[in-house]
Amino acid sequence: MILVGHSLAGATIAGWAEEYKRNIKAALLVAPADTEAPDFPPVTTGFTPMPLQKLSFPSVVVASTNDEYVTLTRAQYFANCWGSKFITIGAAGHINSDSGLKDWPPGLQLLQQLDQTL
Repeated sequence: MILVGHSLAGATIAGWAEEYKRNIKAALLVAPADTEAPDFPPVTTGFTPMPLQKLSFPSVVVASTNDEYVTLTRAQYFANCWGSKFITIGAAGHINSDSGLKDWPPGLQLLQQLDQTL
């Protein structure tokens, strides 16, 4: 099983993977939100502290240089903690529909590359 997660799903997958041992082959974590940031929306609860343990499977963190929910420095930090490969795609906001990426073929390509490395 390969997991793909966006935003809060990054923290969810990182926390879930440690708590619930499953047959996870890899994960693609796109735009992981920094739930510990001072300006993170206060109505979002239950996602702190950020899980920082090394993942037991290969993973890739994809980040943008101008994401409103995580700085590039923090995204790199999460990738380092999780043992993930780190990829930055330039100024793409939160790497979502507002970013104008449409179907985001490069994202699918990253997923396929991750799958081929297994």
